[in-house]
Amino acid sequence: MGGIGMTVVNSSLNPPAPARGVDVFVAAVPLTATKGAPQLLMSTAYSFSLSWDLQHFMVITSSADLPSQVMVSDFQPQDPESIYAALAAISGRKIPGVLQMRMMKKLPKTKCWKVGSCKVDVVDAIHKFNSNWDTDLIIGRHDCRHYTNGLVECLTGEKYVLDRLRTSRTSIA
Repeated sequence: MGGIGMTVVNSSLNPPAPARGVDVFVAAVPLTATKGAPQLLMSTAYSFSLSWDLQHFMVITSSADLPSQVMVSDFQPQDPESIYAALAAISGRKIPGVLQMRMMKKLPKTKCWKVGSCKVDVVDAIHKFNSNWDTDLIIGRHDCRHYTNGLVECLTGEKYVLDRLRTSRTSIA
């Protein structure tokens, strides 16, 4: 099943059997930028859907047992509004990243897509995934997109979910 140092999230020898699955979503929000012109430019581009790449992606899970709360998991720079983060993004250098898990009251109404469901203990699966995630962030090579693709694959089995969403772009309303 797995060698030393490997994590098996969904073992066929001892599968978890929750009563209900947990829905898995991907959401996109505008990238944060340093205040002033960069922030205005990014917000404008996001508003007009000018670039899929000017968005921050995150994974959201929602249980039928607790519909009033959803859990958000994402990966971003430790200080996303720092000028150093912006310079590192432009130059392709690595910067310190942070993994976040937090609760929200409800799903976003736009730019949020249901991508599947998870039959294992979601919190445990996310913790296991995060424990193996390198937190050195490199824009375009190891960033929120890679984290989202990886975590969705871990939870649902679907690979490269952002590629599929980029071509379909059907948002829930």
